[in-house]
Amino acid sequence: MLVGNTVSYEVTKELMQQGIQGVMVGVGPGSVCTSREVLGIGIPQVSATVECAAARDDFFKETGKYIPIITDGGIRTGGDVCKSFAAGANAVMIGSHFSKCGVAPSLGYQWGMAACHDSLQRAPPIIVGSGDSLNQLLYGPSSRTDGTLNLVGALQVCMGYVGAENLREMNKARMVYAPAIKTEGKIYQAAGLGS
Repeated sequence: MLVGNTVSYEVTKELMQQGIQGVMVGVGPGSVCTSREVLGIGIPQVSATVECAAARDDFFKETGKYIPIITDGGIRTGGDVCKSFAAGANAVMIGSHFSKCGVAPSLGYQWGMAACHDSLQRAPPIIVGSGDSLNQLLYGPSSRTDGTLNLVGALQVCMGYVGAENLREMNKARMVYAPAIKTEGKIYQAAGLGS
């Protein structure tokens, strides 16, 4: 059984003690999720993944049972996939990008706020569009420079940069917090001067 919507060490460890087979990490980071606005709850996804991975590792040391964690939500680019694994994820959940694939049964739509309640209106479907192929999303080649295509290729290249031969080694990559990492020194890209 997979259990989701956890973001803390304590809750993740308690869930693992109940005999679950996997944990889905995240509250509110999804691209169309309305939980943060409607409910006012959430935590940055990398922080949540780090916390839950620490609980997984401690639980494994104590019991010998390894329970995988899945970073669920907020993944927009190959860089987000890479950061999720570096933060300790065993897998990632990606919604909007797969919704955009021509083979998706959602036909280019995605729904927000999975944590619905009888007295709260669930977010209406969001049109995310359609057109990318599943193969292009996962393996490229990429025709864009924004990191939204060739997610597996991005992960493979990142693993090479950090010296990780597999995903378990990627979980041990050194992370440095830099609030401006996406824009640092990128004046030409930000100005749209690329060809």
